[in-house]
Amino acid sequence: MQNTEEEGQQNYSPMFIIGNTIVSNEIVEQNFVCNIEKCKGACCIEGDQGAPLDPEDIQRITEHIMNIKPYMSEKGKKLLAEKGFYEIDSDGDKVTTCLPTGECVFVVYDNLNLGCAIQKANAEQKFDYPKPISCHLYPIRVSNFKQYDALGYHEWQVCSPACALGKQLKVPVYKFLQEPLVRKYGQQWWDELDTIAKDWGK
Repeated sequence: MQNTEEEGQQNYSPMFIIGNTIVSNEIVEQNFVCNIEKCKGACCIEGDQGAPLDPEDIQRITEHIMNIKPYMSEKGKKLLAEKGFYEIDSDGDKVTTCLPTGECVFVVYDNLNLGCAIQKANAEQKFDYPKPISCHLYPIRVSNFKQYDALGYHEWQVCSPACALGKQLKVPVYKFLQEPLVRKYGQQWWDELDTIAKDWGK
């Protein structure tokens, strides 16, 4: 889900460069491990707009929507039938459609926690698309420019339990997000980031 400036703060300085990306030092310095037992998956319903979708997201969801639908809530299925799974936000970008109460169209309830129908479908059917890349990368937010991507760390009160757990376990953001970062930029890119991180602050 996207968040307003009042709900979170995204920083890009100081930075370092890897290939065609500019990476905020906070991705190396900050700690983060999702703590679903504490936050209950609130990022799936908080914020003022749905999750950003890139062209690959739209293609993959379209390809697998019939596999995903059985895992969706009844409200989600109804919204899907009425409006589809994405809409255009105030900036002209494509984002997941949301219910009037704020839930993403793919949100499902698992006991007291929120989950994702795409993620659940992929876990059982193995179609190699875990969730939209913007969700997979959070709390990293990517701003796309003509010549490069800028990767910033998004600080949000909703995720304070994740920050606390990450600090306790001493896991930096980039290590917690190794899988989606490799998915987005490749193993060689991540290895270079890991090398930089190990030398950072020495």
